[in-house]
Amino acid sequence: MGIVKIGDDLHEELRKSSAVMCRSINAQAEFWIKVGMLAEANPTLPFTEIIAAQLRNADVEEPQIKTA
Repeated sequence: MGIVKIGDDLHEELRKSSAVMCRSINAQAEFWIKVGMLAEANPTLPFTEIIAAQLRNADVEEPQIKTA
């Protein structure tokens, strides 16, 4: 485990996002880092496909959105 220094503005964005997503600040940072790494490695995939692939790899059933 290491320490990563980030600017105050980015830390504030992490704090806000972590509250909305019900994650700790560290978990939110890890999520952003992982998604960013996957996006760089797969530049043609949209965010939703990256997340769907991660859910499939984790053997988690993808949530279905019900429309009216």
